[in-house]
Amino acid sequence: MSIEANAPSASEYIAHHLTQWQSQPQTGLVNFSIFNIDSVIISALLGVLGVFFLWRAARKATPGVPGRFQAAVEILVEMVDTQAKSIVHNAKSRKMVTPLALVVFVWVTLLNAMDLLPVDLLPSIWRGIYGMAGGDPHHAYLRVVPTADLSVSMGMAVSVLFICLYYNVKIKGIGGWAHELVCAPFGTSKNPVFALLLGVVNLAMQLIEFISKTFSHGMRLFGNMYAGELLFMLIALLGGSWAFSFAPSSLVLLLLHVVLGWAWSVFDILIIVLQAFVFMMLTLVYIGQAHESH
Repeated sequence: MSIEANAPSASEYIAHHLTQWQSQPQTGLVNFSIFNIDSVIISALLGVLGVFFLWRAARKATPGVPGRFQAAVEILVEMVDTQAKSIVHNAKSRKMVTPLALVVFVWVTLLNAMDLLPVDLLPSIWRGIYGMAGGDPHHAYLRVVPTADLSVSMGMAVSVLFICLYYNVKIKGIGGWAHELVCAPFGTSKNPVFALLLGVVNLAMQLIEFISKTFSHGMRLFGNMYAGELLFMLIALLGGSWAFSFAPSSLVLLLLHVVLGWAWSVFDILIIVLQAFVFMMLTLVYIGQAHESH
């Protein structure tokens, strides 16, 4: 039997790479009892790596002339601290918010950077391990870009929402925040009927604002990284098509595979850092808004 006969089609290849390693088969559109094991493991490992990176930088810091590693970390810390000071004006809150923003930036950057690995590198290694363990290699699923998983990006966005709710209560108090929920943005009235109507409208607007900010926060990161992952798969298919045909007429596919792969990798580096920066900035903005009274 020829290699072409055993090879998956383009749609099968993409579908396999977009399938998560899950705790149990998903039967519905939404099921909160299912865990994407690959995203959990990779996110945890990269989180530990990011914390180790920052801990090592702090441990190796010297008051003299810094080395390249220390200088890079100092530039990063200064950048985050400057942004935090310009957005969150409460000095006491910044003692927690600034380290949080730093961890968010480093962690999301590392999660996004998994997109730079060759598309089939880790999935191929996992298929070999899964097969040696007695499993069917065709059902060995592994997605290596956690931020291209909607549950990860939305999970981080929801976590930011909970932090914002915490600061709303901490800064304004339960009574102050409750008053803001029903009195902003349209104010209130001395007329009890109009006051009730305005209170309902204000509360609805506040809920819509919280939901929309959280949804856009997570979806922006997910959409950009998902598109990048999909483009790398399409570029990989160009090289695969040339490898399976191996005809002189298909050399253009190899050329496109090399040129487009290089070009998108360079552009993807910008996207990786930019999306981490945008996610961090929105985190600071939303927390800063939680400190403001309306």
